Amino acid sequence: MADFQTSTHRAKWIFTPQDLIEKSKAANQRAIKTLEQYGATRMEIDVDGSLSYPEPQMNAKDNADKHSHPKPLNIGEEQFMRVFYEQKIQEVCGAFQFPHKIQATAIIYFKRFYLQWSVMEHHPKHIMLTCIYAACKIEENHVSAEELGKGIHQDHQMILNNEMIVFQSLGFDLIVYAPYRSLEGFVDDMEDFCQTKSEQLQMFKDLHETAKVEVDKTMLTDAPLLFPPGQLALAALRRANEVHKVLDFDRYLRSIFSRQHSSHSISELTESLNAIDFWVQKLNIPTAKDMRHVDRKLKSCLDPGSQDDTKKREKRSKHKSKKSSNETQNAPSVSAE
Repeated sequence: MADFQTSTHRAKWIFTPQDLIEKSKAANQRAIKTLEQYGATRMEIDVDGSLSYPEPQMNAKDNADKHSHPKPLNIGEEQFMRVFYEQKIQEVCGAFQFPHKIQATAIIYFKRFYLQWSVMEHHPKHIMLTCIYAACKIEENHVSAEELGKGIHQDHQMILNNEMIVFQSLGFDLIVYAPYRSLEGFVDDMEDFCQTKSEQLQMFKDLHETAKVEVDKTMLTDAPLLFPPGQLALAALRRANEVHKVLDFDRYLRSIFSRQHSSHSISELTESLNAIDFWVQKLNIPTAKDMRHVDRKLKSCLDPGSQDDTKKREKRSKHKSKKSSNETQNAPSVSAE
């Protein structure tokens, strides 16, 4: 595998926070314009990756007379939904017992895809599954679309239909660098740095396991689009070390710089690690219950007719039993299960 420093990952897919804001805003505004023009945002995808917009509906004024115009998702709601499905990627990969590398690759594909598109244009459940399938391919962990679809009760044809638009949106840059490999390298280096004895190895195993959990959280933030994988791994190890207190982490960082000819200073590295910690600290992982309102809005944008059907079902359910509706909380149909 090529070195990260010379990779397309570093050259094309590491951004500034302002870059991410502008890309999210552009995709959101495009979807809103599509909604205003066509009355829906769902884009039909052919297997070759070609796209077609919905058939134009009544103009906004006529539509408003007969039906309430679908309300678009705002940027915050789109972010909320992306995080929800990134966590679903972790859950699905865990259920299939895929290696961490596949999980990380799928999440990075998913993040890159939605730098180009709004969730109102392509439903994240469909893109999530296609990203997992694509990650399995590129990491040579061969799972057919049929196996993947059957395992989570989804139509495998939908996975295949989205494959080309995902690859096109990634610019066919399919090699990604995940923090998990860097994590292993740093832990091995720490063992040498501390001149670890055999009876001390368990401490580093525990440190490694906790750091993996920290990386899992980091992958749900924007940090993988802002920082190189080595820094993501170091930030996770620093947080894990605060729990296990295995080594003097500042001293270890200084040792790294003493052995390398870096163009950056240790203060710049520390600033990056602090910034990564900030992204993790402000991470808010939505539950299925949290997603209900956003999911309803997304459905009405993708297919406005579904909004009326939902209201009719809710009205019948409420009429049937107020008590039951108060006590029972059904999860929205956003789960991949």
